[in-house]
Amino acid sequence: MTRYDLQERIASGGMGEVWRATDSVLGREVAVKVLKAEYADDPTFRSRFETEARNTASLAHPNIASVYDFGELPDDGDGRGRPYLVMELVRGQPLSALLRGGERMPPETASELVAQAADGLAYAHGRGIVHRDVKPANLLVTPDRQVKVTDFGIARAADAVALTRTGQVIGTPQYLSPEQAQGLPATAASDTYSLGVVLYECLAGHRPFDHDSSVATALAHLRDAPPPLPDDVPEQLRRVVDRSLAKDPEARFTSAGDLSSALRGGAL
Repeated sequence: MTRYDLQERIASGGMGEVWRATDSVLGREVAVKVLKAEYADDPTFRSRFETEARNTASLAHPNIASVYDFGELPDDGDGRGRPYLVMELVRGQPLSALLRGGERMPPETASELVAQAADGLAYAHGRGIVHRDVKPANLLVTPDRQVKVTDFGIARAADAVALTRTGQVIGTPQYLSPEQAQGLPATAASDTYSLGVVLYECLAGHRPFDHDSSVATALAHLRDAPPPLPDDVPEQLRRVVDRSLAKDPEARFTSAGDLSSALRGGAL
């Protein structure tokens, strides 16, 4: 990788690993996400990933981690290189790191962080891009509490090949919308549901559905009501959570922007 000097691995997940790197042309630090070989070898994934990487690069919003570039590493002897995505290097940590240990977040903090994420998603939805895998690990929080949504293109590209490659629905089971659990296409309302799960977790200190198996967790999203929130959660936030987690997409907020407004005290 001649332009990007990989310096330190800062994260690793199911689909790839993220490196802190320096862009030698522009002289700035960036984050480079390199896809794992099993995804890099799938032609459907590669095509969809490149398309979505280009689309996501068009998103310019303070609550979305910017995508700068897309490329392919030279092949390592197997005849095919691995795609990579160059993104804004966000100083901070994922929301998932702030939620470890089962500690509850103050309602005011939870509301503001999730509202910012909703602002970013609303902007993307307005441009026809659905995230499909909203979860705390994909919400980066800077030291001054600015939220940056990340990993749009990867989630959507994976959606194209998940059923044919693994027989499983793509997404993280604990944050999966009911329609995704049924194998139906994800929509903007699906992202709103997943963000509602994130809000519930912030307020309760645990996820609403988290069973021993992925199947049981997905079925709970389809069939079960979430456990009640703690008694000291403000009524407005309870109502926001209830509407976000409606099983029927039509019963949720009409947009992520409406969710953001409700979290900041607007009408439900």
